Amino acid sequence: MFKNCIVRRPSRSMINGITSTPELGTPDYELALRQHDDYIRALEYCGCKVTVLPAMEEYPDSCFMEDVAVVTPRCAIITNPGAASRNGEKAFVVETLKKFYPEENIEYITEGTIEGGDVMMVGTHFYVGKSGRTNDAGFQNFARLLAKYEMTATQVELHTVLHLKTGVVHLSGNHMLAAQEFIDRPVFGAFDRVAVPAQEAYAANCLYINGKVLVPAGFPRMEAAVRGLGYEVVIVDTSEYRKIDGGLSCLSLRF
Repeated sequence: MFKNCIVRRPSRSMINGITSTPELGTPDYELALRQHDDYIRALEYCGCKVTVLPAMEEYPDSCFMEDVAVVTPRCAIITNPGAASRNGEKAFVVETLKKFYPEENIEYITEGTIEGGDVMMVGTHFYVGKSGRTNDAGFQNFARLLAKYEMTATQVELHTVLHLKTGVVHLSGNHMLAAQEFIDRPVFGAFDRVAVPAQEAYAANCLYINGKVLVPAGFPRMEAAVRGLGYEVVIVDTSEYRKIDGGLSCLSLRF
């Protein structure tokens, strides 16, 4: 059960955010703000209390809160983002997390790099992508911190996607959405995987919250597939965040 979410308002500088798909164009800031409003309303509809942090103009990608911390029922771990332009963001989430976690339960990555978009929580086990943003040392540091709280981790090497949760997302129970390289990956063999069509690969990044699933707008096959699993679907448009390599899970911390 998720009770709380933390989001950060997009800055006007988001138009200069990191992107691997410049062909999608520059984000429309005013539209991005409206989409962020809708995202917050969707989180609230799913039963979460949302803490909204102010925009930070000095960090164009700072609306993607998920990358700077991993929040679990037992601890919060401040990450060490691998993108140089984003690494400074982590310092600005600590004081907010202290409102929800005892200070002794807030941990810090001090070796290597790791971003929250590479971390997928399934109960007390975490799958961690080895990517251009998350390296071996970061994974090992993360796994040691989890072990303090009797939690475990498995590393998953990535080949084509930016972050692990770009291509694979656990919903609940045994349900998992898997796109591209993850459809037949043995490490996820115990899950009932729904294959995401190549033309709707972006929609692999759906977001399960308290029995409902947020699905990005414009992907009817994935919407139908998630409904077919028995979930209530909440459609949220993230077109402007897609232009800077972001999706539904990227925009919040949930715990």
